[in-house]
Amino acid sequence: MKKRGLAALLCLAVTASVIAGCSNTTGGDAKETSKGVSSAGKKAMEVGGDDVTTLNVWTFIELHQDFYVAMAEKWNEAHPDKKVKLVLSNMQYDDMHNKLSLALESGEGAPDVVDIELGKFPAFMTGKIGLMELNDAIEPYKENIVQSRLDIYTKDGKEYGLPTHVGTTVAFYNDKLLKDAGINYEDIKTWDQFKEAGVKYHEATGKYFSCVETSAQWMVNLMLAQKGGDYIDKDGKLNLTSKEMTEVLEYIKGMQETGAFATIPGGQPDNEEAYPFYNTGDYAVQIMPFWQTSRYVNYMGDIKKQVAIANVPVWNENDGEIKTIGGGGTGTAIVKSSEHAELAADVMAFIKLSEESNKEVWNVLGFDPVNTAVWTDKALTQNPDNKFIQYFTNYPFDSLLKTKDSIGILQSYTDEKYPSINNEFCNVTLNSIFEDGMDVTEALTQSQETLDNEFRGV
Repeated sequence: MKKRGLAALLCLAVTASVIAGCSNTTGGDAKETSKGVSSAGKKAMEVGGDDVTTLNVWTFIELHQDFYVAMAEKWNEAHPDKKVKLVLSNMQYDDMHNKLSLALESGEGAPDVVDIELGKFPAFMTGKIGLMELNDAIEPYKENIVQSRLDIYTKDGKEYGLPTHVGTTVAFYNDKLLKDAGINYEDIKTWDQFKEAGVKYHEATGKYFSCVETSAQWMVNLMLAQKGGDYIDKDGKLNLTSKEMTEVLEYIKGMQETGAFATIPGGQPDNEEAYPFYNTGDYAVQIMPFWQTSRYVNYMGDIKKQVAIANVPVWNENDGEIKTIGGGGTGTAIVKSSEHAELAADVMAFIKLSEESNKEVWNVLGFDPVNTAVWTDKALTQNPDNKFIQYFTNYPFDSLLKTKDSIGILQSYTDEKYPSINNEFCNVTLNSIFEDGMDVTEALTQSQETLDNEFRGV
């Protein structure tokens, strides 16, 4: 398939689906949803020839089907002696993960390849692991892959998942609105400066600078990681009432009390209820993973050529190794018992990690590719015909390059307790603090007790 044909195919998929990153319906390090997609949509490649291996692929994201087919065609062109035919099944999020769990436990009915959402992945890393180790398949690309994204799907040095993107957390500033208020976003380096800019902006305009999240933890997780904190301690025990967590939430509450930062309909920036408030200028700033670029392009067209992408603030400019973190994600895994596991691993590593595929991850989807070799390709990252380049006021990859070696994760992302932690924070803890005005320590203590009871089976 020619490149133009590939782009056309994938653009059609983007139009047909609301998926363009890690859409967050429950908050936290979100799940990529399949809204508007039938519960068991199927797609099969057409591949000529007799010596073709069929690989069954499960996903909960319709857009991945189209991308996988397009890139598998590229694989077949380059490997005529190892051609594959992908037969893809698209299912609802919970249905697919539950069906996979049952198939791995029973040893029957599992696919060859499966997409597993970041928050669900830890559940498949306990007991007898039914997924294939992918170290050998990843090795040819590993030098240029952001290590923290591989770490999410790694246990005891064995890699089990192929990441879709980095999801680098960045700052989206409405440069026009800030300039009109006498603020230069490039001067904002620390959280104190971010807060001060917010107060100045609110006093000048009467509008909100940025939002306080209640259904997601994008900013909370970022600030916590920068402090070296986490939801669990070094021994894997729940640690919601830590000094770092308390400081982060107290700081955000202090932002809210200035009047310049406020909760938003939908509880976070990546929500169809929130998009209009940014599109009309009621809020000026978002702290979000890089894939939010697609939301701007698709849902906030009125502020095109007003928004700049910049590095996120830090606590102190010289502190810590982690300046930002990856947010959201789906790991593509290979079922260990698959008859074609070795070939499936090589094919999917090509589809998820190769430079060729990662160029299309940016060109069409607007994701920040996990293969950083493409980050310095100016023909790609400064292409004037790219719709994401056309939308923003600066080159998005300029910020990525500055934080390339300081992108971290929270270790709790890989812990089986994280889905419950995420659910508690996004449905109870954050709402208690930022909507109901509960004391931070009290809210964290209550959530700690709730989850302790859950994990003890009480």
